[in-house]
Amino acid sequence: MPMFPRTIPPLTFCVTGFSWLMLASILGMATLVGVVFGTPLPSWVRALHVHAVLVGGVAQIILGGFLLLIPPPSSANRTEADFHPLTFLGLNGGLMGMLVGFWLHRYVVVAVAGFVVIAAFLSVIYTVWMRARGAWKFSSKEAWYYALSLFCLVGGSAIGEIVVLGFIPESYGYLRLAHIHLVVLGFASLAIIGMVHHLLPTVWNRPRLVSKLTQISTILIPTGMAVLVGGFLNSSVPIELAAGAIVFMGGILWTASLFRTWLSSPHTGSAASDHLLVSTFFLLFTIILGILVGANSLSSPPMLPYGKLHLVAYTHMAFVGFIVNAIMGAFSYLIPITLAADRIPVTKKRGPYLDQLNAIMNRWGTVQIASLSLGTMGLGLLAALTWNVPLTSIYIRVATWTSLGLLMTGSVLFSVKLTSMIAKKPETLRTGQTSTDELKLTA
Repeated sequence: MPMFPRTIPPLTFCVTGFSWLMLASILGMATLVGVVFGTPLPSWVRALHVHAVLVGGVAQIILGGFLLLIPPPSSANRTEADFHPLTFLGLNGGLMGMLVGFWLHRYVVVAVAGFVVIAAFLSVIYTVWMRARGAWKFSSKEAWYYALSLFCLVGGSAIGEIVVLGFIPESYGYLRLAHIHLVVLGFASLAIIGMVHHLLPTVWNRPRLVSKLTQISTILIPTGMAVLVGGFLNSSVPIELAAGAIVFMGGILWTASLFRTWLSSPHTGSAASDHLLVSTFFLLFTIILGILVGANSLSSPPMLPYGKLHLVAYTHMAFVGFIVNAIMGAFSYLIPITLAADRIPVTKKRGPYLDQLNAIMNRWGTVQIASLSLGTMGLGLLAALTWNVPLTSIYIRVATWTSLGLLMTGSVLFSVKLTSMIAKKPETLRTGQTSTDELKLTA
């Protein structure tokens, strides 16, 4: 019997990544409760939370999504090209090694496991890029954008290795900033912005409008983020504010391009389109908040106190509001299609089954999106309350548990629907006595 599975399809990367997100969210909530109630958890818990979210969750989902969106060049080699057992085990096994290393404070273990994770990243990137050369519909003018995001993933991970091994101790703070922001801004944000821009028109069943707005935005956003990383590394607030303005202008043009596409569509709502639209709102909102945070720090002392809880609220409004909503929107559209295609090879026969899967995903969509969004905004309200009332106030406690309850409601609803879709086989669509041919047709 083999010691590892022989077949790991791209969808497994996405589902496993989402599982890491949900597990890491429990650690994140425990950390927030510890901060609010004055019983902070050990620092290694935060390291576990951050790396489980970014490596096991976001990076694995995005790379798995690339494998889903860019099919093998021909069906003849689909079996070989679409199964990645060693890459899957390297990514997730390496991540678990990193987490154990952080827990035990064995940073050599973290570094060795990190090299395994980077090797898994490179394996997926190589596969994606080879496919993209012949199969991707994106033009060569757009390919640099995604190449840049993948370069930031590998570069940011390599800098993380330098940090954890302590090769340049005098530059620890700057390297750590570069590590975090290259992965979060350079990779995750750029990749998700590109994904939303290409996926939303498909969800709306409209052709993507490629205009000057689109071209300018795809230049402004990565340029602004590069300048922003430079501002962080130089501890220069004016550079950070200028970078924020560039990113905001790019975000406005990007949103305007999507809005034009939306105006030409029939405006049919779904969980996929609603999640993706909400993510665009949170992207612009958190860019504005980031500019205000930078402006606040120009005065000494700052006009408004800015502590750990405010940083947690701001970063998680960006992460949950933008990244998680975008991931849920992409899942809501892509996973039903992928399951139907994998389980029913004949295109003409998969329609009823796909409708059933879409119905599961759209069920309770309003409650799911509203609870997730309100819970995210609640984190901002929680941080704002600390300017007027102490942490021991009943208002802080109510805001904390209400926000966490709303976030859990949205996450659990989505998780239950995702599990229901995966568990629903075509045979479960039978009603009454049907012949074999009828059953195949309804499947």
